[in-house]
Parts: sequence; C-alpha cells; structure tokens
Amino acid sequence: VFGVWPQPQPSIVIVSSTNNHSIFKPSVDLSKNSRWGRLYGSALSLAVSNLAQPSSAQQSSARQSGQFISLITADMPAAQKLRYELSFFLAGTDLEILTLPDWETLAYDQFSPHQDIISERLATLYHLPRLKKGILIVPLSTLMHRLMPVDYINNNTLILNTGMTLDIAEFRRDLEKSGYRCVDNVYEHGEFSVRGSIIDLFPMGSSLPYRIDLFDDEIETIKNFDIETQRSVGVCNSINMMPAREFPMDKQAIELFREQYRQQLGGELTESIIYNNIGLGISPPGIEYYLPLFFQQTTSLFDYLPEQSIIVNFLDLETVTDQFIKDTEGRYEQYRHNTSRPILSPQQLFLKKDELFAQLKNYPRIICQNFEFDDSLFTKKVKKTSGVYNFSSEKPPALTIDTKRENVLHTLESYLKTSRKDKRRVLFCAETAGRKETLLELLKPHKIYPKNSTSWSDFLAADYSLGICTAPIDEGIQLADIALISESQLYGQQVMQRRRRKAKSRDNDAIINTLAELQVGAPVVHEDNGVGRYLGLETITLGDETTEFLALEYAGGDKLYVPVAYLHLISRYTGSNPDTAPLHKLGSGQWEKAKRKAKEKIHDVAAELLEIYALREAQQGFVYRFSQEDYITFVSGFPFEETPDQKTAIEAVIDDMTGPKPMDRLVCGDVGFGKTEVAMRAAFVAVSGGKQVAILVPTTLLSQQHTESFQN
Repeated sequence: VFGVWPQPQPSIVIVSSTNNHSIFKPSVDLSKNSRWGRLYGSALSLAVSNLAQPSSAQQSSARQSGQFISLITADMPAAQKLRYELSFFLAGTDLEILTLPDWETLAYDQFSPHQDIISERLATLYHLPRLKKGILIVPLSTLMHRLMPVDYINNNTLILNTGMTLDIAEFRRDLEKSGYRCVDNVYEHGEFSVRGSIIDLFPMGSSLPYRIDLFDDEIETIKNFDIETQRSVGVCNSINMMPAREFPMDKQAIELFREQYRQQLGGELTESIIYNNIGLGISPPGIEYYLPLFFQQTTSLFDYLPEQSIIVNFLDLETVTDQFIKDTEGRYEQYRHNTSRPILSPQQLFLKKDELFAQLKNYPRIICQNFEFDDSLFTKKVKKTSGVYNFSSEKPPALTIDTKRENVLHTLESYLKTSRKDKRRVLFCAETAGRKETLLELLKPHKIYPKNSTSWSDFLAADYSLGICTAPIDEGIQLADIALISESQLYGQQVMQRRRRKAKSRDNDAIINTLAELQVGAPVVHEDNGVGRYLGLETITLGDETTEFLALEYAGGDKLYVPVAYLHLISRYTGSNPDTAPLHKLGSGQWEKAKRKAKEKIHDVAAELLEIYALREAQQGFVYRFSQEDYITFVSGFPFEETPDQKTAIEAVIDDMTGPKPMDRLVCGDVGFGKTEVAMRAAFVAVSGGKQVAILVPTTLLSQQHTESFQN
C-alpha cells in the first residue's frame, strides 16, 4: 500500500544536494544582481516565498529584514499562475500578495476595463507605499503604463465612520463626481443606491459592499451585505472610500483635460467625441488611454514601490519589452488617422525602453530561468556584478494516465515506488475539493491512500510521506526529498480559467453608453416613465449650479428633463419601427399599465409551464449506469478545462441521465463555446449504459467535423 513507507522526522526538511543551493534558503546578495537557475515547475514560486519570509538567522541580517519583492511576468496569465502558487506556499503567513492586473484591453481600444479590474488596481496602488514586506506580481504590459500621481488616491479617499454626520444629497453628488454610478441594486464595484435613509455602495478595493443606515443625518450603522441575496451579513465601523476611476472628473480636472487636449491633440473640436463628452462630465469608453491629459505630470509603478524592494524577473525581459513596444506602435499607426478621435503617442502613455531599464537599475534584481546557469558562459564583468545560484529542482515528470494500458496508473505507481526507495515525500494537489474527491476515487482502486493536508506548511510539518491537498497549482515540483504532483501531470496540460466575472443581465443592444449614441428625434425608453423621443441636450440652471439635461418629449408634447448623470436610466427603443414608436403620456399610468400587463402574461406562461412540468415529473425514464473511473479516464483526454457554464451543463445532463425522470433539456451556446464536449460526455454515459448514440446535424460539413472531433 502506497503512503506507509518509513517516515522522515517531522522537523526535518531536506531539499537540495550539497552542490546546489537550497530552495528553502534561497541566496541573494543585495549589493549586486543575482541569477537563479534550475527553477522548474512551481520552484520559482517556492523560492520566492521562502525569500519573502526569511529564517530567523536571515532576519538578524539588516539586509534580509523587511524586504519587498516585485515579480515581473511576461503576461497576465503568468501573473495569475504565480499568484495562485504563492498563495499556496504562503498560506497561514502574514505576508500580503498583491497583483496589479492588466486592463485587459489593447492599446487605444475604444472600451474601458471592467470595474473589478479597476478596483483591484486602485486597491494595490493604495496599499503599495504603505508596505514594508510582501510580494507584488505585475505583468510587463502593466509595468510599462504611465500612472496617475501617487497622491491622487490618498487625496480622493474618504473614510466614513459610525457616528459621523452625512448629508445624503451632498454625498450623492460627491460619489457621482468620483465616478460611482447610481443604480437600483448594487452588484458591482463602483455602484451605489439610495433608498430613503439607507445607502448601499460597493467601494473600489473592497471585497464586499456596504449598507449605511442613517438616523436623521448621522451614520447609525455600517454593515456588509451579500450581493446575491442583498441581505446584511456583518457589522463594521468604518468604510474606506477610494475613487472609482484612475483619473479625476471634477471641474478643475475637466478644465485641465480640455486645455491639454487642445494643446497636444487639437483638431476639429466640435467633431471630437472624447473632448465633448468630457466637457459634459461623461467619461466615454476608452478614456483610460487619455489619462495623461487629466494630470500635470504622470508617474510609473516604480514611484509606488516601497523603498527597499527586490525586483525578480524572467530572463527574456528585453525580448518581451521589444514586442510590447512593437505592438503598441503598430496599433498607434492603425488608429492615429481618425480625426474624430485623435490619440496620444505611445511615448506619452507608456515608458520607453531606456526609461524602464534605467528604473530597474535602481533596485537589486534577480533574473530567473528554468534551466541551469552555466558560469563558463559569463564574462568576468558579469561574474563580478552578478551572483549565480542554481537550485536543485528538476523538471516534474509526466505521470499522465495511460488509457491504452490495463493499469491506467502504471506510470504513477512506478514513480511512487521510486520515491519510496529514494525517501522522497509526495504531495498531490487538486484544484478544488470536488476534484480532490475525484482524484481520491481514482487512486483508491490502486491502493494509493494519501493523507489529507490542509496546506503546504501542514505537509512539511507532518510525519507522513504521501499527502493530498486542495490547491490551484498548474505545475508540480521535483526536489531531492519532496515532490509536488499537480493535476496537469496526471491529466495532461489544460487551459485553466479561474478569473471569471458575472455578466450583467441587462440587454446589451438596449444599453446607451454615451450621448454620442443618441440621435435627436430617436425614440428612447426611460426606466420609470416609458417611451419618449430624445430632443437633445439643454443647459438648465438650478440655484447656483448649471447642469446638462437630456430633453425627452412624451405624448401630448409633455417634456421630461433627465440629468446626464442619469443616462443609465435611458435605453434604446427596440420596437419594430422607430418612426412610429408609440409615445407614452406622462402621469397617465400607461407605462405602469404596460408593465403590469407584461407581468400578467409572464404569470400565465409560468402557470402553463408548471402544468407541463407536473405531467413530465409523473413519468419514468431510463436510468444510466457507468464507471466513474472510466469516465475520469475519458474526460482527462480533453485539452481544455471546462468553463463554469460547461461544468453546469455537463453536471445537469449527467444528473438527468442517471436520474429516474426522462431528460428534458436543451443545451444552447454560441459557436466554439464547447457544446460538443457536453454531447461527448453524454454519449459516453449512454454507451456505458448499453445504448446506441446518434448525432444529428443539419449539414454534411458539420457531420464531417463532428466525426473528426469524436474520433480525436
């Protein structure tokens, strides 16, 4: 039985041979650059995690105390991979791991980053100057961006405490000026809602939204609430309110933007979408690529880093930098000739190559690579200015399940026998708790019984030689005395998709993002007042404040004026003929009556569906049986990890097939979204249950494609 061979002492952690440097005590000389080699699999993350939390002996040295490490990666997927690995190795410590994510847009794209991305960026930039130790992970493309001044976030951050006095009207105006959007229900970062004396808001950088309950004008309570149920889940005493954008939109900032726009871009201002929208206080999509115009001077990420920082980067940093500059300049040439939307030069938006490497020279650097650094290849000058350290890690072995053999785990069993002989401890890593249970079921028939480990540190301190834990690790580690086996070593490489966001339920075709999308005379729908016609913008002075309003005309010539800040309440009319759109009468109750009728129709359809489903529930279907081990072996051959929607569909289909009721399910999805993979799994279950399967397609071409897919 695997997992019961002679146990090492629980306090001993031996990793490297005497000729190589220990990955548990990585060496770095802060007086010069270092080169780390032989960092295969997840070994880089393990080395960095141990450097970030030095031993007591290292902490006695001033050079090793309180260091902050900045990891530069080639792209965002590599940054996410390191983030998951470091979170695993540093679980249970007080070290903070920050990521400055990429905008996930290409240079000069005409749409803005997702609010969740902006939230994480602002939170990271807010915390960075305050840290003395920890780890920052940043892709090169993000490092190249010019940023707002360091004091921008501090100067625009508001702290709310219980007991404070708060004027709702003034606070609402402040939120809108800071970029927050007023909505009915709060679901995303940068949103707020006001209902009487209750204010819901989701501050940037916060993991949960807050609910403020006022007693008259005093903050009585502050609670967190769940965005799914909208119910309060906990009490807190204060809120840290950061701005919702990486640039200001107050009066002074708008004036500065327009002034610098005229000076640097010029052109026909009346045709400029960007210039005119900013003048109206509206931030159009893609405004982030005009960020330098909001400030007198920009900075870079290096201005945010703590004073004592170590830079860790991959070997081919210069090559990736050249490619980024080439891509950016190519897109600049592609978009620079649009007179209605002139753009800033790459030099205004991004660091130049010489600027980047000049900044890097100000910090101790560790240059890393997978394979071994050969001293004989370095010049005397390089050897004098660089310390070379090769660790003892090896390339993690491929232990792929072999479906062609009777014993599908033959390779793994051989590896575990060798590890037992070499007294190497082994830890299996499964991405989720469900996948861990699946892996245990796969190992059980082969008498492989790993012990449960709660974390990496728990495994290191334990006295057993074979363990299993939950961790999203893509690559394993092979050391002299310890090995970490990832799912990819067993099932083959899969494309992991862990960073996901929920889509908004509103009809994208009906959304109006900017005033430029509205045509005078076009019918529009106001959320509370129904269908009217857009007459254009009008400037109205109320008290001491002058505001732009959208003028909407309704039946009978009635007019409704909507502030431009409430553009989100307006959507396109999606009826058959815009010219003959039926306008509603304000105050007549027509709109409420139309909505009520729609709800009644929905109720009738729901009643009919309930009757149909009641009849279906009374019927009995065929129950399919299949081997879970065979199924795991089958799905391990797919090259991509399932998306959340695929997983949901697969689980639902299999539940239908293994349940006593007849299946009544339609799987829908766009081209290339993975419907065939769902069908393949269903076909496997059906064939395993002794049934034949027919695939029906509408064309000969699709028939050929599906034949090849099933054969593959």
